[in-house]
Amino acid sequence: MNINIKASHLEMTAAIKSYIEVKMSSIEKYLGKSVQVINFDFEIDKSVGGQHKGDIFRAEANLQVPNEILRVEKTEPDLYKAIDKVKDHLELVIKKYKEKLIDKKRGK
Repeated sequence: MNINIKASHLEMTAAIKSYIEVKMSSIEKYLGKSVQVINFDFEIDKSVGGQHKGDIFRAEANLQVPNEILRVEKTEPDLYKAIDKVKDHLELVIKKYKEKLIDKKRGK
């Protein structure tokens, strides 16, 4: 699976890139062979919170599958935690999408 990774307002280090690739490649097992991935974009961003909040990191995943785009976005004070939360939520979204496909096939 090819992942397009984009970073805004922060430097893309090799460690961050490999962490994202490892976490997102584990999603392939949830997709299985029945779901075809057309495009997979992953974006990380750093923004300044309020006066006392410090840096806020945003991680966003856009997974384009036939007839739909599965999108998850999370913000956290820790970049790695945001990436983990996106992965966990994307797993749930993929499971829901696959159940929807099965229900359509069964005529529900």
